[in-house]
Amino acid sequence: MANFSIWEVLFLLCFAVSWPVSIAKSLRTKIVIGKSPLFMSLIILGYIFGIIHKALYSYDIVIWLYVFNGLLVTTDLILYFAYIGRNRRDLAEAKHLQET
Repeated sequence: MANFSIWEVLFLLCFAVSWPVSIAKSLRTKIVIGKSPLFMSLIILGYIFGIIHKALYSYDIVIWLYVFNGLLVTTDLILYFAYIGRNRRDLAEAKHLQET
């Protein structure tokens, strides 16, 4: 019988499906306004804590789901910083055009 919790696996798999959707939207639209870098950073920190727990107290294959999810969120955070400057410039330009 497996040592890990199926509920933990299902939880992590749900997130593993959700983050690529967010990444794909960022790549397709190049719009990240509305995303929160603080929120994503806290999620990454949560995954780091999960990895630490798994490594120290409950090491099993599920640790790789934490790593994978952490990498997905990190990718989304990198895309945020790659696109936010352009998004803000585009927004400021659109606002300026409306005022004139």
